Amino acid sequence: MILVTGATGTVGREVARQLAADHAVRLMSRTPVCPSVPGPRVETAVADFARPGRLGRALSGVRAAFLVTSHPVEPHDERFLEAAVAEGVSHVVKLSAAVVDDDTEDFLTVRQRVTEEAVRSCGIAWTLLRPRAFMSNTLSWADRIGRDGTVGALYGSTPNAPVDPRDVARVAVRALTEGGHAGRTYTLVGPEELSARAQTRILGDVLGRRLRFREWTVREAREHLARRHPPRVVEALLQRADLQARGGKSLRGDALASLTGRAAGTFRGWADDHAHCFPGG
Repeated sequence: MILVTGATGTVGREVARQLAADHAVRLMSRTPVCPSVPGPRVETAVADFARPGRLGRALSGVRAAFLVTSHPVEPHDERFLEAAVAEGVSHVVKLSAAVVDDDTEDFLTVRQRVTEEAVRSCGIAWTLLRPRAFMSNTLSWADRIGRDGTVGALYGSTPNAPVDPRDVARVAVRALTEGGHAGRTYTLVGPEELSARAQTRILGDVLGRRLRFREWTVREAREHLARRHPPRVVEALLQRADLQARGGKSLRGDALASLTGRAAGTFRGWADDHAHCFPGG
């Protein structure tokens, strides 16, 4: 049995879908509502990182687990790992982030380094996945595109190497189901460096409409982020953006082709497949 946490999220949902055809899979969620993933041996478990007792039940009989956490303060990783050790789980594949290896000491990155160390020292075989920004982050642009055909972002001309979440999921599935991945850390990046301005242009081509890009000021970016995140997280995200502006998120460490046996997906390919998610697509 393989447990997938974050089964309603960007990568977890895709991991579950890819596993479901050939493996026994348990999808963990805080509520009884889980994604509809077809498969002959798919089941669900209601559990919460904040309630260790329920974690134990969700992990019962599990040999490998895909771990996704998002709380910036609560020790969700540590609680999960403690329960996994108690239930005899043999392998944990943790979704981390490439920024862990970057030259930044922002609050979120420091916390991610702590959780990685918890994984490495828990006594269970582990694999760490460190993706760059997901191509799917551009879905946050959909509302503004629908309103006035514009995209806004901070430092819009600086490059990143966004990765297709489906590729990250493919690596996770390989690590969960094959030998040879224990004790490995994989930095997962897309095949090309793209700025937000370039992504806007590509997305406009795919949608068949002219999209306008507007560069935010730091003040505008802070106000935008503050609508969704607490102040400490906002400042951490702004520090990460500043790192990118200084060239600190350049393309490197691409393991996708060798790990999945196929070329990494391009942003244009992702946009073609997800055009229906945007107004006019």
